[in-house]
Amino acid sequence: MKSFCAVIFLIVFCTVWVFKVEGDVSVNTSSKVVIIEDSKNASLSSNQSAKSAASKEPVSGATIEKQNSFAIFFILCVLFFSILLVYLLIKFHFHYLPESIGIVFLGAIIGALFQVLNYFELADFKEEEMMSPTIFFLIMLPPIIFESGYSLHKGNFFANFGSIFTYAVLGTAVSALTIGSGLFVLGIADVVYPFTLKESLSFGALISAVDPVATLAIFQSIDVHPTLYMLVFGESVLNDAVSIVMCDSVINFDDSTSTAWAITLGVGSFLLKFTVSSLVGVIFALALAIILKYVHLNKVPSLEFCTVGLFAYGPYFLADGLNYSGIMAILASGIVMSHYAHFNLSPVTQITVQQTFRTFAFLAESMVFAYLGMAIFSFSHSFKPAFVIWTLILCLVGRAINIFPISVIVNKFREHQIDFKKQFVMWFSGLRGAIAFSLALHLPFPNEKRRVIVSTTLVIVLFSILFFGGSTMPLMKLLQNIDSDDKSTTKHKKLPQSDNESDEDIEDSEADEEYPLSKTMEMGRSMEANQIPGETDSDIWHGAKGFTVLDNKYFIPLFRKRFTKQEIKDAYTKMQDLTNQWHSDVEGGKLSDERDCDESSL
Repeated sequence: MKSFCAVIFLIVFCTVWVFKVEGDVSVNTSSKVVIIEDSKNASLSSNQSAKSAASKEPVSGATIEKQNSFAIFFILCVLFFSILLVYLLIKFHFHYLPESIGIVFLGAIIGALFQVLNYFELADFKEEEMMSPTIFFLIMLPPIIFESGYSLHKGNFFANFGSIFTYAVLGTAVSALTIGSGLFVLGIADVVYPFTLKESLSFGALISAVDPVATLAIFQSIDVHPTLYMLVFGESVLNDAVSIVMCDSVINFDDSTSTAWAITLGVGSFLLKFTVSSLVGVIFALALAIILKYVHLNKVPSLEFCTVGLFAYGPYFLADGLNYSGIMAILASGIVMSHYAHFNLSPVTQITVQQTFRTFAFLAESMVFAYLGMAIFSFSHSFKPAFVIWTLILCLVGRAINIFPISVIVNKFREHQIDFKKQFVMWFSGLRGAIAFSLALHLPFPNEKRRVIVSTTLVIVLFSILFFGGSTMPLMKLLQNIDSDDKSTTKHKKLPQSDNESDEDIEDSEADEEYPLSKTMEMGRSMEANQIPGETDSDIWHGAKGFTVLDNKYFIPLFRKRFTKQEIKDAYTKMQDLTNQWHSDVEGGKLSDERDCDESSL
């Protein structure tokens, strides 16, 4: 409890100090809303501010640089407090609060402090581009999407790819159409706040982006069936990219054409962007695999890591520059890169690449969740109760139409059926998250309509995270007989840690074990150790069909390097040397401390 109080004190102190100093260098900036307006309103506000400041001293480049420096320092402070909060949640085994919700609460505290600072005139709360489209789409979003694809365990993903692809593409389209058309009809009937068809479908697409972080953490802790885990995780990975591409396609509808033709063009644009962008990512990943296979960069890990970083971000900027979807390109690149190129890397670079991208993804997600919490108090809201309630209802209905009817279709082509209990858990796991909120911030709609959409999205995201995320564990306990026949084979057997530890002690400790809701706790695992609970390679490849057979027979031998015995021995020796060096440094430090203690005692 003292640690949490210390965190709150640090937040208050640093925030007051930053904005007190910032108030000395700022020049009559506005104290209204922390959100980026669209290009027209941004230019209009800049013109107005220029006119009002014409008679005053112009803002110098040094002043702007100081303001930007303080803004960056503030972001770093928020990230530090997020890291500290997650650490405290893990350290004190506070497993009932998912870390994403904890960071949202932290952002809410900071947002409330902003209002207090404004009220007592301790600082001028200016419009800072903390979540501008450039920062979000070019800096924050790519590592989140790439890491989600890179961390996938590919065996079960490709084994269930047909079902995952159907849920993610067809299901997301059905959900977006259900929500968008429903709100459009209700708006015409004057039941909810009215939007045009284009605006309604855009909102339906962005609110269909799911983010089941808390659910997946629970799945990992209770060892659910690997198929259920991969269906939920795989769908969420593809779903984010599909929602972004779909929302962008709807926004680019040509209003001058007929509705039917505009929808046809939109569908064609989506399919073209989806296909071409995926191909760009796949080509980059396969090219990297070939380069790493035949060019011996593993002898210089720093160059090897730089090469991976360039090929990881390359497809995003190329596809985005060609007016396709950079998000879809970097997702496809991450999936294919970890399936082929990852195994051509040296052990040191494998660990470095995986942990680096996971770190970047954590920082980006933390900043987005913190900004989501800050928006509770700092954003100028426009709540429409009827619109919020009907949106929530349509989200549940759209998710149900996504899961249950499509499950009937995919079961006709599956050897292992997706039963009703798994379908219900998949429906319940459709939480809305940071991606949906971030997309809502940057919709090019009129101010009032955008405020309604952002406020509604904020309520939906918070409600789904708190209610559905918090109810997942009770639901899983209620449905604890899911795949009960497979429980004996999926449950991990914990090995004794010492000779004095008996099997009964292990069973008692497992019975008393709490279920962590932390995604970060899983970050320390290696690629192969990060398998789905209860899953083995023999389970994945036994009875393999379709792409799996082709992959084993042709693609893996073509794109993966076959290390010689000498190369394997050299890699093992290098890792052993690094371990020995660390051990020597630690032991050397201990011996030095002991010598100092002995000398001081004399």
